[in-house]
Amino acid sequence: MTVYDSAHALASVIRGSEEALEVRRLREIAEADDTNRALLGEYRRLQAQLQIAAMGGKQVDQEEMQRFSQIASLLYMNSDVQAYLMAEMRLQRLMADVFKIISDAGGINMDMLNA
Repeated sequence: MTVYDSAHALASVIRGSEEALEVRRLREIAEADDTNRALLGEYRRLQAQLQIAAMGGKQVDQEEMQRFSQIASLLYMNSDVQAYLMAEMRLQRLMADVFKIISDAGGINMDMLNA
């Protein structure tokens, strides 16, 4: 089995994992509402912009940061959206753990991500 075959097998296992199935199920529920779907889209857009700015050493726009916080507060007040976002965080944690295992196997030091 090649590394690529193993990667595809791992992808299949992750796709069928309890965490991934729960994210898909809860996403459907959360995004069934048009307002939730729009807010989640804006939340993700702002989140990406703020992360890119921070990684690039740029000054974070305070207006965008405030808007992001306001949208996050609105989203977390909705139990369906909150459950979805929490499930997504659990899946991201699982993916980070898998990435660390793979990085360690390749001899790549990823400790700087934990700083």
